[in-house]
Amino acid sequence: MGTLTIEYPEEILISLKESKDEFSRELKTAAAVKLYELGKLSSGKAAKLAGMDKVSFLKILGKYQISISTLEEFEKDMKVAID
Repeated sequence: MGTLTIEYPEEILISLKESKDEFSRELKTAAAVKLYELGKLSSGKAAKLAGMDKVSFLKILGKYQISISTLEEFEKDMKVAID
């Protein structure tokens, strides 16, 4: 697995009122959501990048106001995730 290091000012954590771990999780999730939205990653691969299962990833898309591409794709994704 690859590693990516991102430098950021410490005051970002203070402004966000988040720990280093919370900020790291949020960045991974935001990146995964954006790559999914752009069609660069499938929901399954985006979920892996975010460090969560596919169902959790699909549920979190609403927080970012991202809709699942099509109802057909959603049904397929949910069936695969549940099986």
